Amino acid sequence: MSVRIATTQTIPNLRFCHSIHSRSLLTNPTLLLFKPPSHSRRLRVIPFTIVSSSSPSSMSSSSAQSMVERKPFSVLFVCLGNICRSPAAEAVFRDIVRKRGLEPKFVIDSAGTIDYHEGNQADPRMRSAAKRRGIEVTSISRPIRPSDFSDFDLIVAMDLQNKEDILGAYERWRFKEPLPEDGPKKVKLMCSYCKKHKETEVPDPYYGGSQGFENVLDLLEDACESLLDSIMAENSHVCAS
Repeated sequence: MSVRIATTQTIPNLRFCHSIHSRSLLTNPTLLLFKPPSHSRRLRVIPFTIVSSSSPSSMSSSSAQSMVERKPFSVLFVCLGNICRSPAAEAVFRDIVRKRGLEPKFVIDSAGTIDYHEGNQADPRMRSAAKRRGIEVTSISRPIRPSDFSDFDLIVAMDLQNKEDILGAYERWRFKEPLPEDGPKKVKLMCSYCKKHKETEVPDPYYGGSQGFENVLDLLEDACESLLDSIMAENSHVCAS
């Protein structure tokens, strides 16, 4: 609705009623006038337009939808201490995303279910093993936090215990602060995306030899390729240019 008063004619001995409310003008754009005391000045009515609030709302809704469609897809990889498996998963997935030219469409991070190694770099054995494959592991360890359930679209656990710990943390936190109801549905197992390997969990290589780190990277490279394919297939805005 648009109402325009286009006159600049001087109206003697009249002035606007001070009780006019903006909502009244939107529903009934008739000017309420009354005769003032004799000492009042003459009033000149200036042109103005009242614009319906429906237009801005429509534009806001359209803009909001556009922003949702352009929002990067966010993935969080989680293991126990966030110094071996999950930082490697973050690095492997980031490398695959980069090679496909999809970096602007993703937010990628990793975390641990404990804070014992918080602030530390990834295990040097994992960094060395990944570097031999041309993959840089650069993350700094941090524990998972309540906001991760809101900030990330997908939370990928390295093993069953990690998954249980993540879900347990969600149950504790949701009574203290608002968390998305679909939080538990975001939690998936890394090996559920494997195509070439039959393992159901990514084993912790921390107490093993160098071959354990190589095995972890083999699993992660397999799973991360399939994970990216799955995300692309299920989220049209990630595929859109």
